Amino acid sequence: MTPTPALVHGAREPPLWFKTLGSLIDEQANRYEHHTAAVFSWQNVRLSYRQLADRSKILGKAMLEMGLRNGDCIGIMAGNCYQYIEVFLAGGRIGCPVVVLNNTYTADELRNAVQKSSCKLVFLASEVGSRSLSEHINILRGSSRKNPTLPDLRRVVCLGGSEVGEAGLEMQTYNTFTSNGYSVFMNDSVLKRAESLVRPDDILNLQFTSGTTGSPKAAMLTHTNLINNARFVGDAMALTHEDVLCCPPPLFHCFGLVLGFLDSYTHGSTIVFPSDFFDVRKVVDALVEEDVTVLLGVPTMYMSELEVMEKTGQRPRRLRTGLASGSTVSQGLMDQLREKMGVEKMLIAYGMTETSPVTFITSLSDPESKATTTVGRVIPHTSAKVIDPNGKLLHRGERGELCTSGFALQKGYWKNKEKTKESMKEDENGVLWMHTGDEAILDDDGYAHITGRIKDIIIRGGENIFPREIEERLMQHPGVKEASAVAIKDERYGEVVGCFLKEAEGTQRPKNEELKKWVGQLLGRHKAPAYCFWLGDAGISNDFPKTGSGKIKKHVLCDIGNILVHNGPVKAKL
Repeated sequence: MTPTPALVHGAREPPLWFKTLGSLIDEQANRYEHHTAAVFSWQNVRLSYRQLADRSKILGKAMLEMGLRNGDCIGIMAGNCYQYIEVFLAGGRIGCPVVVLNNTYTADELRNAVQKSSCKLVFLASEVGSRSLSEHINILRGSSRKNPTLPDLRRVVCLGGSEVGEAGLEMQTYNTFTSNGYSVFMNDSVLKRAESLVRPDDILNLQFTSGTTGSPKAAMLTHTNLINNARFVGDAMALTHEDVLCCPPPLFHCFGLVLGFLDSYTHGSTIVFPSDFFDVRKVVDALVEEDVTVLLGVPTMYMSELEVMEKTGQRPRRLRTGLASGSTVSQGLMDQLREKMGVEKMLIAYGMTETSPVTFITSLSDPESKATTTVGRVIPHTSAKVIDPNGKLLHRGERGELCTSGFALQKGYWKNKEKTKESMKEDENGVLWMHTGDEAILDDDGYAHITGRIKDIIIRGGENIFPREIEERLMQHPGVKEASAVAIKDERYGEVVGCFLKEAEGTQRPKNEELKKWVGQLLGRHKAPAYCFWLGDAGISNDFPKTGSGKIKKHVLCDIGNILVHNGPVKAKL
């Protein structure tokens, strides 16, 4: 029998939509009018499809009134609040790409992201959960004509509190800024003129991602990318206007914004945001109080929710399915979800930020053997293949790099043609492929099995962490000579950061808690090492395992770290 090539093509039906977000907003408002589009339980806010349309027009006019024009970037750093959705819809209306800024950023990371994306306007919460963002506000306030670290930034809008601007930089509250949309000089004809300039292949959203070097890049995602991706994922979940989705994942991530909000929005459903950041008790309360039918999250979130439900005795009445991303759902977890939540089938989605994000997804009709061990099959208008290191097409069942093509591919990286060419390459037939960096197998039925990562990434609770930035930070510490960060398996987060370290000569070995704070204060707490392993300690050799060319064999370190953590004594757990 001739081996089958590791190449698959998605369905050609239904046809793609070629429309802008602005036109979709108006269509949905006319179709669903006063049906509830979004609920923000923690803010006690409920907005209908008509209200979102009207409010996005007012905010869009306020953006035009301050001088924004087609192609100008708008940034937002906040939790899952109603203002976030309004900013996204308004920016989409007038052709201003919305840059979603990770709310775990340090102040320096925020400044760098705003600088790289050339934001002219930034919306910034005063806090996310219990974390104050006053330092972040101050670092943006410091951008003035006297201190031009952010020369493009013209205004900061605070989503809480009252801030006063300094020389050259205007600062306003959200309500004050929005009131500018009622200006007599900014009538509907001005808004319509701005909307008429927007095209489906224009950039709607900039999402920061990284390559194996950890160098931040912004994926340019278009109206066509995001609207169709959301639509097809919503189709896989069989969403209707009767569904109520609960969305704990953050809006700064494709999961919350596309697989959450836009999935729901394109299908006339209702979406609930229980809290500004993940609060398991508020999620469980929302499942019951809002009569939720679909729950989104990563496996760690589901585990926490099950723990709370076990204690409180709460159980949702209509929950029928859910969507997980970041890793597959084990059979054991699936059994618990079915028994304690009533979820019959949990869907698994796979993709990357650069592909809007989903390219593979399981189906409600998949057999259990596929639903818990694969990431499903390609979505419509998408193709995928598995290749060897030389670019040669492999056969089904052979491991290699997964590449994808089709409508979902990003337009490229913002102002970075070099990196775009590195990851997006045309084949001999002129087809453009995204090289994912993930190792995979395509089986005989066309399902994808993700077997590892070619690119060096740690995925903690669905969030990508890039080892190099952690390694560079650790080696800035006077007590560390060399560092290598790897993924350590973890029941709650899937993976956490583990670091193998070599002591600097003539210094005292730093304590693990000290190193954790050292990394966390600059890069964020989620990037701090959960485990530190010192070369020369029990079970660890005196030097890093290396290839003939001197590269550290990280897969060997992964194996050693996981054995020490899960099968042997661990001296360095933080």
